[in-house]
Amino acid sequence: MIKKAKIIGTGSYLPERVLTNQDLEKLVDTSDEWIFTRTGMKERRIARSDEYTSHLGAAAAKKALTRAHLTPEQIDLIIVATITPDFVFPSTACLIQQQLGAKNAAGMDIQAACTGFLYALSVAKAFVESGVYQNILVIAAEKLSSITNYRDRSTCILFGDGAGACVVSSEGKGLVIESVRLGADGEQAELLILPAGGSRQPASQETVAQDLHYIKMAGNEVFKHAVRRMEAACKECLEAAGSSEEKITYLIPHQANLRIIDAIAKRFEHLPEERIFKTVQQYGNTSASSVAIALDELSQKYAVQPEDQILLTAFGGGFTWGAALLKGDA
Repeated sequence: MIKKAKIIGTGSYLPERVLTNQDLEKLVDTSDEWIFTRTGMKERRIARSDEYTSHLGAAAAKKALTRAHLTPEQIDLIIVATITPDFVFPSTACLIQQQLGAKNAAGMDIQAACTGFLYALSVAKAFVESGVYQNILVIAAEKLSSITNYRDRSTCILFGDGAGACVVSSEGKGLVIESVRLGADGEQAELLILPAGGSRQPASQETVAQDLHYIKMAGNEVFKHAVRRMEAACKECLEAAGSSEEKITYLIPHQANLRIIDAIAKRFEHLPEERIFKTVQQYGNTSASSVAIALDELSQKYAVQPEDQILLTAFGGGFTWGAALLKGDA
């Protein structure tokens, strides 16, 4: 009998510094009203200059381990989803392994932009259910402030820093990862991109002068693709699990902005507003970590009951997208 992969502990970490809409008014030509009406955001968190993605991820991981009642030595594998690694290499997973003292764990990074947490969950599910590993630490961590251009009004209002984590295991009580559906479309890569820093455009005086080491986004085009792709992934995920919209207890969408969240909500006719979990007003878009942070916050506020169903969905650069259905242990 195949053992089901379950999330048996969650954790999150948000830096102390708060960047409000009023703070952004001092940096670019914008206003609190302009930002809020277009994004639903009031503030976001920004890491200290000496606080890196690995630090954010390790802090979230420690909470997840505590809630899972596991020690770092009991972790078999660490998977980190991020687009803002401390270094190109070594992996952020290896750095977190050292910080935690998880000396028995293998480690690797996954890069699927804002969908990274769901991609990482799918890998953890496969490893656990195939019997290769028993306890896997999945971390989504981002220091987006390091690649955000605070002179660009269209992007700097959106992004924040933070991390979310969970322990996926074959043992213990928790949320069963029932089904996962993922997708990608490289034809749209140019619409959401960090142009320089890779092998195509290595760092140079020219790339720095042209602001090519910052996020570039065609917002309106991304919006159209995001809503359509996330809706399709959710429906495919529910169908694969033999479930339906009426059975969803909570929907946790990627916290990209309120307009996208509201557009997705309208596609779910039987899901009331209070069942769509949102953190976007407090933290902004934290890329891969947004769904992970929201899942942890929901887990701390709401005691999951047997047969509860929580649907996660995300969309990010690549393009990548996905959905995952979690069920309370019966």
